[in-house]
Amino acid sequence: MAENDDRNSGPVSRGDVARYPVFAVVAVLLGAFLANFDSRLTSVGLPDLRGAFSLTFDEGAWLSTAAIGSQIFIAPAVAWLATAFGLRRVLGIPSLVYAVVSLTIPFVHDYTTLIVVLSIAHGMLLGTFVPATLMIILRNLPIRWWLPAIAMYSIRVGFALDSSSSLVGFYVEHLGWQWLYWQGVVVAPLMGLMVYLGTPNEPVNRDLLHHADWGGMLLLGAGLAMVYAGLDQGNRLDWLSSGTVMALLIGGGLLIIAFMINETVARRPWAHFNVLFSRNIGLSLIVILLYTLTSLSNSSLVPNFLGTIGALRPEQSGVLLFTYGALPMFVLVPISIVLLRHLDPRIVVVLGFSAFAAANLWGTQLSHVWAREDFVGIVLLTSVGQAFTLLPIIIMALSNSDPSRATAFAAYIQIMRLGGAEIGIALMGTWLRVREQIHSNYLGQHVQSGDVDVVNLLKRLAGEFSGHGIGTAAGRAIGTLAALVQREANTLAYIDGFWLCFWIAILALFVVALITRAPQGPLSPVPLGFVKDVLRRLGAAAS
Repeated sequence: MAENDDRNSGPVSRGDVARYPVFAVVAVLLGAFLANFDSRLTSVGLPDLRGAFSLTFDEGAWLSTAAIGSQIFIAPAVAWLATAFGLRRVLGIPSLVYAVVSLTIPFVHDYTTLIVVLSIAHGMLLGTFVPATLMIILRNLPIRWWLPAIAMYSIRVGFALDSSSSLVGFYVEHLGWQWLYWQGVVVAPLMGLMVYLGTPNEPVNRDLLHHADWGGMLLLGAGLAMVYAGLDQGNRLDWLSSGTVMALLIGGGLLIIAFMINETVARRPWAHFNVLFSRNIGLSLIVILLYTLTSLSNSSLVPNFLGTIGALRPEQSGVLLFTYGALPMFVLVPISIVLLRHLDPRIVVVLGFSAFAAANLWGTQLSHVWAREDFVGIVLLTSVGQAFTLLPIIIMALSNSDPSRATAFAAYIQIMRLGGAEIGIALMGTWLRVREQIHSNYLGQHVQSGDVDVVNLLKRLAGEFSGHGIGTAAGRAIGTLAALVQREANTLAYIDGFWLCFWIAILALFVVALITRAPQGPLSPVPLGFVKDVLRRLGAAAS
């Protein structure tokens, strides 16, 4: 019977309670924020990194893919590694190695060393931080600490998205681009110290190591990393016409299928996917995926529109995101915690996705004249969505699972969290490119050579440019007209992006409606006094 439980549930994930929970909570905060900030800084600051390392566009693209792909490779297995080796070993030593690698990277100028050794090593070390900090909560914190600790874990996504652009601008303009990496030199050892002080010294679980499902971990990690690399490079290499992209996607898909077969036949599977067949847990994981996709309106559409159409640098658009996206979370997250203590988490999730839907619907009214200040309302609504969505989703999923056997659950949360977000960004880039091409084609059909309106516009533009040289005026007029068409096509593509995120939010609301009430447990809400009185009276009236 015990062996059958291991096959179905995975290893026991509950550890000793931390003697100093405050240090453990600080470790969760530092680890989660470091991982998200470093990942976000690398992507937002990629143009500056290409210039600093003298990389071509293609080399810079692979640098970003290697850094994120290596995180996806290691992240699902971290929960099992923490259970087997203890959190001190999984977070403590890697935090010091990470600091050394982060210190070294800016001094390296050989591309092979930069991408193969340092970027991949940097990404794998970074990929351990967020999953391991989640395991601190599940393994070592008293349950009464779970809600505020998970709140810190969950808001790091929105906070990093909204403040990373400003931070990139501050580093590049005032401290130097090297600090995109060097911030880890300061934060990572501090996180390791908090882990040492806040978590118990646990022995290595030799029985778990003896029955380790190394094959399953390698198959899933490699498969997900290959799929991500294929999707991330697909937009640049033109998808089906690229043998590299097809090899990555097909190879990754086959490895994931092999992982599923392995988990079915393995004596002690590492992350048996039957956890997905529990109705509420499976639906909760789908909702996490939909959350990562609908929140792309804030992480991708708004800053990219301001960069593409508004010609703003990241630090300029970052002022908007930090002021109206990140700072309000200091008020909204405590409100979310209070609501979760007294209301069904499904109600809070509905509020969050409704805010996302309203923000995206507002974004569909976009036009090329919109400036930074026109996005204030959208960013405020997405801040509400960030604060009221991910935290209650995780609480819902935990309320329907056995926290003592959270290894498989934590593995799939990381897949949805990290894989869903990065794959979503890659697919959104493709969506915008394809929609821009379609709109450009439609608009171009109405800009016909010889058309009266087109001729008059070209004459007016040529007249404006004639003062700078009559010989080039006609060519500059045609170029300006082409730029106007491209601007409008891009604007229409971003409108389509907001529509896509809106319908994803509506789909998420439908999926939330399918989730049933969680069984009574330590995370269950406690109704307020007046709510109890109403329920008591309703019960008496019904009887």
